[in-house]
Amino acid sequence: MCSVEHINCFPVLVNILSNTFLRLFNSTQRIRIWSQPFYGMHTPELKSDIFFVCLNYLLILAAGLPPHFAVSSMEDYKVKSV
Repeated sequence: MCSVEHINCFPVLVNILSNTFLRLFNSTQRIRIWSQPFYGMHTPELKSDIFFVCLNYLLILAAGLPPHFAVSSMEDYKVKSV
């Protein structure tokens, strides 16, 4: 009736319960549901935006790491730890 994933199973359960209550009250109408999580998230613009955000983050991270290691090794040199 529904897949194992909770995001798909819960709307089906709510639909079954709602239609059961409607039938108990002699209603001729039915409730239809559909589950399409993350609707509209598959646009090329969004993918390119996420790519550029990740790229900028990695570039900033790559620019900040070498000075960190250089300062760390200079501190080790000052205290003469080998």
